[in-house]
Amino acid sequence: MPGPTTTRPSRLFDREDEWADLMRFAGDPAPTPRIGLVYGRRRQGKSFMLDELAAASGGFYHQAIEEQSAPALDRFAAAIAAFAGLPAWAGGRFNDWTTAFRALAEQAGGRPLVIDEFPYLLRESPELPSVVQAAYDAAKSGRHPTFQMILCGSALSVMTRLLTGQQALRGRAVLDMPVQAFDFRVSRAFWGSGDLEIAFLVNAVLGGPPGYRDLLAGAAPASAAEFADWLAEGVLNPSHALFREAEYLLSEDPALVDRALYRSIIAAISGGQSTRRGVGGVLGRPDTALDHPLGQLERAQFIVRDSDLLRPNRPLLRVADPLLRFHFTVLRPDIARFEARRTREAWTDAEPRFRAQVLGPHFESLARTWTERYASGTTLGGRPRRVGFVQVNDPGAKQQFELDVVAEAPGEKVDGKPRLLAIGEAKASETPRTLGDLARLERIREILATRAEVGKTKLLLFGRAGFEADLTATASKRQDVELVDLARLYEGD
Repeated sequence: MPGPTTTRPSRLFDREDEWADLMRFAGDPAPTPRIGLVYGRRRQGKSFMLDELAAASGGFYHQAIEEQSAPALDRFAAAIAAFAGLPAWAGGRFNDWTTAFRALAEQAGGRPLVIDEFPYLLRESPELPSVVQAAYDAAKSGRHPTFQMILCGSALSVMTRLLTGQQALRGRAVLDMPVQAFDFRVSRAFWGSGDLEIAFLVNAVLGGPPGYRDLLAGAAPASAAEFADWLAEGVLNPSHALFREAEYLLSEDPALVDRALYRSIIAAISGGQSTRRGVGGVLGRPDTALDHPLGQLERAQFIVRDSDLLRPNRPLLRVADPLLRFHFTVLRPDIARFEARRTREAWTDAEPRFRAQVLGPHFESLARTWTERYASGTTLGGRPRRVGFVQVNDPGAKQQFELDVVAEAPGEKVDGKPRLLAIGEAKASETPRTLGDLARLERIREILATRAEVGKTKLLLFGRAGFEADLTATASKRQDVELVDLARLYEGD
């Protein structure tokens, strides 16, 4: 059987690296069994990409649904019969998954086998990983037809555990591929947004899952003046699928059993509580009681724990998904009025929350992404080993600052202190940045000298609304200051 074509399908936007990895997996001529895992949030295009893989290779694609084990086996048998070009009844019935997998491998003849939404099968048949393991081991010794199988799913807490610890598939998978959302630059190209402000606003609400564009008929607002109408017709419309998308995301992960608790945690973090103690205070629970639920949310990739680069034992909690943050910041606090279609008045009241708790954190996140992926070595004075944030106490002013962007240099420490390539502040406000912002950043750099090597550290000012003329003039005369507006964020380095 010839291998699959390596040409990426024209209908598949971006995903060059993911497609190349799938081609290497599917095109490996070695006559040995192979197992691969593909996983990611809903609407990332996983199913579309794997369906294209099966079509390109003449392979088998089966998408599981939520059902009991017996009907699931019957559907699997019908899918195998269709794959073999037989009437549905000709495949007979399987009494167990061991027999079903052997029959599929016999029909495949080495072609790729894709089982999508694998966690649905696991709910009723938890023995499946051991069945796949046994088939793999038997195929290695020639007692079972060889196969190359990809298991795919959206329940991240389930998929990411399949290869851990003493799990049956540990050490047997050669492909372990997360499918992430598009980043902000790729999202802009995907949506075809010529207006940078619109690209930023749409990304702040939806993030980068490509599937959301289809739900909105591929239409972004033409200008900022149309943004409120676009929201009202889509994500704020109680008849629209996106109105409850955040709830669907949470309910699909079987590890999140206590829905009320997990929703309350995300709401607290979205509302500005960035520490475990702060979240515990909102929930009326001791922070030590949150270890398990926070761990579950982190494994499901609904939240992230960002570590201070200079004090890693002081992580901050952040909501990982922009749509979740939008839902819990804008929709959930006023859900009754939005459901009653009193959208205009509810949105008017929600706008200050949107600007402070959605646009602000999102702009900071984009600034870190830009620094890590797109800023040139000339801009930063080198390539960073890692990019994150740092909290800084100013004892003189009795203030605490959070540096939104900190780029740490690779290599050895200097006198026991890490060397910082750059530090920066990102503001999504609608007023230009000023010389006062630069002075504050200079002061923070001075304070950091006791904890890090900052002799050549550059100062990055990120401004959604740009910069005042005197700041621009000053920056043009200095080698240690870089100004980054939306144009440079999206198009420059």
